[in-house]
Amino acid sequence: MSNINDYLAWRGDIPIDKKIIFNDIDSLILARFSYLLFNKIDMDSVETIESISKKMENFDNESFRYNGDKEMISRLGQSLRFKDMKVTDYVENKDIKEEKQFSAITIHISEKELYISFIGTDNSIVGWKEDFNMAFLESVPAQLDGEKYLRMISKKYPKAKIRIGGHSKGGNIAIFSAVTTLKGIQKKIIDVCNYDGPGLDKEIIEKFGNTDIVSKVHTFIPQDSVIGRVLEHKEKCSVVQSSEKKLYQHDIFSWQVLGTNFIYEDSVTIESEFINNSITMWLKETTPEQRKIFFDGIFQLFYSTDADTFAKLSSSLTNNIPIFFKAYRELSDNDKKTIASMLKEFGKIYMSNYKQRKKIKIENAFENAFQKS
Repeated sequence: MSNINDYLAWRGDIPIDKKIIFNDIDSLILARFSYLLFNKIDMDSVETIESISKKMENFDNESFRYNGDKEMISRLGQSLRFKDMKVTDYVENKDIKEEKQFSAITIHISEKELYISFIGTDNSIVGWKEDFNMAFLESVPAQLDGEKYLRMISKKYPKAKIRIGGHSKGGNIAIFSAVTTLKGIQKKIIDVCNYDGPGLDKEIIEKFGNTDIVSKVHTFIPQDSVIGRVLEHKEKCSVVQSSEKKLYQHDIFSWQVLGTNFIYEDSVTIESEFINNSITMWLKETTPEQRKIFFDGIFQLFYSTDADTFAKLSSSLTNNIPIFFKAYRELSDNDKKTIASMLKEFGKIYMSNYKQRKKIKIENAFENAFQKS
């Protein structure tokens, strides 16, 4: 089983040229690049991937957000294909009051071609809260910051063509920035790659879903995808094979590659359909106002602790449980009633879909048995 780090070992010594042109695997690597903790090093105005790799070479695994990142930046720094690419315009903006978690960086593939990489959700509570805000807001602050960043980069490098990519929420921001930006900038965009990121709000789709820029967008999801199927998608979508199961497939280091391509599946799994149908039906059966009360109430419990990340929250779970109950009691009666009804509604939808999925499995089992007999 091979992933993007294996690809770097195989193809890292081959420059981006007519022999092996920039491809979807290269794009995923650069989309992942934004996850590195640049705030832990002294960033010059212009770096190279090699110089960043050297500054991070003594980091231990705990200095990276996820497994695989340390190996990736080490291989990138040694890779003829990537090491000389310039890296500029790093920005990071996290604001608890605005419920915003945003970061972006630009990689210069060549003098004529840039890659804007948007980070996905980190482990911060505010980062996850912004994700859930997409369930009731037409746009969230990180999406708006993404479009502003795209405009800034386009103005700063007026002659360059632009590729945009991101994983998880970063992929969502990539799509949002591209479809909502100025038409003049859209003409400079080569492609937009969303790696298992949510779609867009229905109103945004209705405004921009039939524009030319959508033809430049490509979403990639694993076969058990959950996060990448949320909200509305109008763009081309491909299913990638993962070596993991269920939600763990969101980890892009589990995505399988062969040569310069992903290993693709024909469709998502029944489990992915089941969960997506449950979430979609729940969103249709509830109002944005109800979803706001629900998610604001849930996260108010998290905010009532001293933790700013879910790692810290879980490490002190025993101490935090009484705090959760106290914070819940302080919610208004109407909010508690709404939260309870929302949970009940999702439970009803989930069980209905579960019975339907079970029925389909039984029917498929009978059909397979009949075909073998």
